[in-house]
Amino acid sequence: MSAPAPISTPRAPLVRRRIGWTAAAVVALLVAVLLSLAVGARPTPPAQVLDALLHGGSSNAAAVVRDMRLPRTLVGLMVGAALALAGTVLQGLTRNPIGDPGILGISHGAAVGIVAAITLAGVQSLSEFVWWGFAGAAVAAVAVYAVASRGRGGASPVKLALAGAAVNALLVSVIHAVLTTHASVLDQFRFWQVGSLSGRNSEIAGQLWPFLLVGAVMVLSVARGLDALALGEDVAKGLGQNIAAVRIVGGLGATVLTGAGVAAAGPIAFIGLAVPHIARAVVGGDHRWLLPMAALLGPVVLLLADTAGRVVFPPSEVPSGVMTALIGVPFLVALVRRRKGVAS
Repeated sequence: MSAPAPISTPRAPLVRRRIGWTAAAVVALLVAVLLSLAVGARPTPPAQVLDALLHGGSSNAAAVVRDMRLPRTLVGLMVGAALALAGTVLQGLTRNPIGDPGILGISHGAAVGIVAAITLAGVQSLSEFVWWGFAGAAVAAVAVYAVASRGRGGASPVKLALAGAAVNALLVSVIHAVLTTHASVLDQFRFWQVGSLSGRNSEIAGQLWPFLLVGAVMVLSVARGLDALALGEDVAKGLGQNIAAVRIVGGLGATVLTGAGVAAAGPIAFIGLAVPHIARAVVGGDHRWLLPMAALLGPVVLLLADTAGRVVFPPSEVPSGVMTALIGVPFLVALVRRRKGVAS
């Protein structure tokens, strides 16, 4: 008597597809890391890159890989993952498809922190910028949530967006007021504001990873709550989800991730906006798959943009913040056209 044929559930093909795309994203991340380590003003063959990482080496190429490109790549990995995770969570919390880490004033809060560091404390080191930028981002996020939570209905998505817009406008005015009256501050701030991985060292990488770990744990813990929230607040409450807790934990996690990422590398554009949509297109809207996929794709996009910026106009270097914007604009146009097509 022959054995019964295995029964295939309807979810099996979806799970296999998600596993396949996750494996492909891991491979893409490894390729992006290798390119980031090998490509530059002086290209280094992959064999020499591996030799420098595994066996040290005393050549000039090995020193460049270890001392310059490796810390830069590590920072790019963490910043890309942080901004992509933050953007995914904020789009889920606000149910806003064009939400990004700037929607709650976090990016401009970090900018105010950097301006305060230069103006009040005379800080000039990138490694010290991280703490000031993170503090500014945290204060801005708390202010937005405090404003949005007042009144009936609590911190609804619409109130969060409006409060974020108001706080953003205030912070931009503060930044411009300081920069127009302090020329020396403008010179230093402009280097950070453009958004770049250049000059980031191992000290910054060491400061960044604890924030990434804490923020990632917080946002992953509310994955089921974000899935329920996508169905509407009433449905989410009916499913037993504590909406207030999901918003607070998810918002704090996004604040930690964005604050650390923006403080370390500047306001890198479009990672938090574009990557969640790319991840959603390949693994669907289940945040248990969506968040890890965004964490993989964010560094891929940032590292490839940073690598391209090194070779577009040699020997000069185009900042990665500029390159991600150049990549993100066509994506945003395509997203608008796709939405319009769906609506019609």
